[in-house]
Amino acid sequence: MTVLHHAKETVLVTGGGGYFGHRLGVELHEKGVNVILFDVRQPVQDLPEGVTFVKGDVRCLAEVEEALTGVNCVFHSASYGMSGREQLNRSLIEDVNVKGTANVIQSCIKRGVPSLVYTSTYNVVFGGQVIENGDESLPYLPLHLHPDHYSRTKSLAEMKVLEANGTELLGRPGQLHTCALRPAGIYGPGEQRHLPRIVSYIENGLFKFVYGDPSSLVEFVHVDNLISAHVLAWEALKPDRNHIAAGHSYFISDGRPVNNFEFFRPLVEGLGYTFPRVRLPLSLVYFFAFLTEMTHSLVGRLYNFQPLLTRTEVYKTGVTHFFSMEKAKKELGYKAEHFTLNEVVEWFKAHGHGRKVVESTKNHVIWNLIFVILLSLVLLSWLPAVVTLS
Repeated sequence: MTVLHHAKETVLVTGGGGYFGHRLGVELHEKGVNVILFDVRQPVQDLPEGVTFVKGDVRCLAEVEEALTGVNCVFHSASYGMSGREQLNRSLIEDVNVKGTANVIQSCIKRGVPSLVYTSTYNVVFGGQVIENGDESLPYLPLHLHPDHYSRTKSLAEMKVLEANGTELLGRPGQLHTCALRPAGIYGPGEQRHLPRIVSYIENGLFKFVYGDPSSLVEFVHVDNLISAHVLAWEALKPDRNHIAAGHSYFISDGRPVNNFEFFRPLVEGLGYTFPRVRLPLSLVYFFAFLTEMTHSLVGRLYNFQPLLTRTEVYKTGVTHFFSMEKAKKELGYKAEHFTLNEVVEWFKAHGHGRKVVESTKNHVIWNLIFVILLSLVLLSWLPAVVTLS
């Protein structure tokens, strides 16, 4: 981790109630920084003494402005719609990711906050096409080509953040300096968005196959590496670093491309389960995800089931896309530490997971799957009729 030279400053972390935001805030607090965690929900984990939690919504401009009084840097990590059924709630995704980011930018300018570090995503340039060792010179993926609304809105939000760089502050002399970090999929002990969903599939007998080319490569980033990148980005926005990161974006990962399913093999086998041997074509799984999304759009208001996979998730897990860390290394001083899934496996075991555990939610998940399959069959039988009528 980097050593801070401005430890007595105050920072605010949006999305501070989530896994990454909380971990980032705690790390900064341990380095002597005054930390405010801002979120619509209280963190599940205990707050260290001295860390302030402010309940607020990035969609509410007044709440954001009030929270930013006396703040020196905002780490804007709040977002919505990254995975699962959240990806299908278009209106909330738009409000949080686009409107919320606009509110953060406006509030930084009004309250005289000189630094803004935005947590973006690989998805701003990726939409299912193969990318090998890509860099920050790649253009944004055209908005109409994004297969999901989350990726589209994260692109719009990142553009807003970088365009705001150099804006004159109203609350004090100087300018707003901004940058964006584009992380790969986050993992680490206690992660609550992706890993529990994967473990639930494993324990409920739904992880029976893998898909896509076995040579396809993707990337992940350990939470501690991502925290380090954010702290380094903040430092690189300061005058003593000549604002070197201002107006720039950076890809951030562990720097070790790996097949998505092989990455999770230690988790599957570490919890005592058999790794699947069946491999399905990517196109077949993508078609199933498409049917699942269509089914959810028809009945989601009545039965808001969790899709097994979405189209974006199929692309992100089955299509090669990995990026160079050279820009982050050169300009931020980023250096990825090496981590394994061992600590993740031990965390799940310590929380009652593993082969010998009786899965209390198994029937519920199976019925969800049966429901999706039945409705997909109905939908398929309906499609030819529509084609005939047209």
